[in-house]
Amino acid sequence: MIPPQEASVRRREIEDKLKQEEETLSFIRDSLEKSDQLTKNMVSILSSFESRLMKLENSIIPVHKQTENLQRLQENVEKTLSCLDHVISYYHVASDTEKIIREGPTGRLEEYLGCMAKIQKAVEYFQDNNPDSPELNRVKFLFERGKESLESEFRSLMTRHSKVVSPVLILDLIGGEDDMEGQDDMTLEHLSESVLHDVIRISRWLVEYGRNQDFMNVYYQIRSSQLDRSIKGLKEHFRKSSSSSGVPYSPAIPNKRKDTPTKKPVKRPGTIRKAQNLLKQYSQHGLDGKKGGSNLIPLEGRDDMLDMEIDAYIHCVSAFVKLAQSEYQLLTDIIPEHHQKKTFDSLIQDALDGLMMEGENIVSVARKAIIRHDYSAVLTVFPILRHLKQTKPEFDQVLQGTAASTKNKLPGLITSMETTGAKALEDFADNIKNDPDKEYNMPKDGTVHELTSNAILFLQQLLDFQETAGAMLASQETSSSATSYNSEFSKRLLSTYICKVLGNLQLNLLSKSKVYEDPALSAIFLHNNYNYILKSLEKSELIHLVAVTQKTAERSYRDHIEQQIQTYQRSWLKVTDYISEKNLPVFQPGVKLRDKERQMIKERFKGFNDGLEELCKIQKAWAIPDTEQRDKIRQAQKTIVKENYGAFLHRYASVPFTKNPEKYIKYRVEQVADMIERLFDTSA
Repeated sequence: MIPPQEASVRRREIEDKLKQEEETLSFIRDSLEKSDQLTKNMVSILSSFESRLMKLENSIIPVHKQTENLQRLQENVEKTLSCLDHVISYYHVASDTEKIIREGPTGRLEEYLGCMAKIQKAVEYFQDNNPDSPELNRVKFLFERGKESLESEFRSLMTRHSKVVSPVLILDLIGGEDDMEGQDDMTLEHLSESVLHDVIRISRWLVEYGRNQDFMNVYYQIRSSQLDRSIKGLKEHFRKSSSSSGVPYSPAIPNKRKDTPTKKPVKRPGTIRKAQNLLKQYSQHGLDGKKGGSNLIPLEGRDDMLDMEIDAYIHCVSAFVKLAQSEYQLLTDIIPEHHQKKTFDSLIQDALDGLMMEGENIVSVARKAIIRHDYSAVLTVFPILRHLKQTKPEFDQVLQGTAASTKNKLPGLITSMETTGAKALEDFADNIKNDPDKEYNMPKDGTVHELTSNAILFLQQLLDFQETAGAMLASQETSSSATSYNSEFSKRLLSTYICKVLGNLQLNLLSKSKVYEDPALSAIFLHNNYNYILKSLEKSELIHLVAVTQKTAERSYRDHIEQQIQTYQRSWLKVTDYISEKNLPVFQPGVKLRDKERQMIKERFKGFNDGLEELCKIQKAWAIPDTEQRDKIRQAQKTIVKENYGAFLHRYASVPFTKNPEKYIKYRVEQVADMIERLFDTSA
């Protein structure tokens, strides 16, 4: 049970809380009443605002609509005035532009093109809106006249500013390929920047607005003429230079060229000149045969003019590639892309046809010369063919996109040259084998036959053109091995060919040697020729090429040379047999010789003396051009004769076989040696 005191306290707390709650409730009631009053006031204000806004809207909307209509009417009036001004302007185009169109675009191209744009728009307007208007005919006439003036200006600019490239500049352009100093590639400026800009603007206008392609024909005709004249000018430059101190640098023989365009180019000897000089050198040193002795036409008939033509043609080929590349670069700026290849094809035709025709003429000349057995003529084909094959990748790149007939021109010329060259090589080998034995053409002193010197000289020229000659021979092969053609195959073919020529030459020399009645002279003849062949092979390194298929060739020639020396030495047996010990009388010292024995000794001395004098007289006129071989043969013969004659003299000089010993003992051993020393020396 709660005590009375605590109950009284609890009641008091509850009464306090109740009083507080009543106060709070009273506050809330007052607040709600105020809120209701505020709400009523706000509703009243909003209602009043809505009423006023509705009145304003009813007043403004009609005004706005009226204003909008007025603005639309104003815009229509302005547009109508603008259209009228625009239409009226087309009627003034003809009068505004006629003077400029009549005077032409020269010197004011941009202004002229601006007038043409106005005229074109006028034409389009009248065609669409008033095709029967007389103004249409007038602006059409002005447009056509303006287009013709632009075409004429294009032709005039191209004609006046397209210049022939000077030969020296072309030579610098070609020579730049070998400049290893890292200089920028040299380029040609066919047209100045301002002229090129005008030409490009006109061409683009003619394509886009003029609907005209005739200017492309004008372009290629003018540029084709300049290209052709540039190459012909280079060739003419060579002709003029051939009589002066120098022939321009040749790309067929790589060389750094640092000459400026004002410097004289350096003279470069060609293949034919090299052969010519070698022949002259051999002739001066007595290494080749006497005049005649072969129906092969000697190479020395060639002159510098042929060399000039070869160098000129090689230069012209390189010039064509460089100039054609430059022309294509220029063309891409002026001619529309889809017409570039066709226009370029037409542009290069004259120059390319000229080169191909000249190449075919060279082949034709070579063919005719080969028919005459002038096989040196094929040497004109070698440097040209080599250069054409070296240049072919650039040719193919330049001609990319041209017609098939254009692309096939160079391969056709290369094939023609290879076929002609291969025919010449084979005919040359056959002619070496079949060269007739003409007694009156044989060298009387047994020296080197002209057939030998010419054959070796011809083969030596192949060293400079091994790949070219090998390709010629390979082009005629039909075997399966030829289909897998490579440099090693080419080398083996050339080696086989050289061995064939040398074999044919050896057979022919053996046949020719039989013309000599004296076997000793025949041996000297073969010795000289074999020795000349061997020394020439070694000197020119032909021996290494021969060794590709004939490992024992060098030893074989040395054996042949030694065999001929031994054959020659047998010619002295008829001299030394008189003084050999066989069949000599045997006698005792102090015993008187019988008449028969004395007569035998006399005959031996006389036979030796007569044989010695006869051989020395005959063989003195013979020749051995090689000093080393001449000394070797003399020394060997002196040793044999001196030993035999010395022993013979020692045995019989003191024997009383005659009352006149000086009649039979005519020569001392030293005198005999001196006589042999003068053999093979026509100047002694």
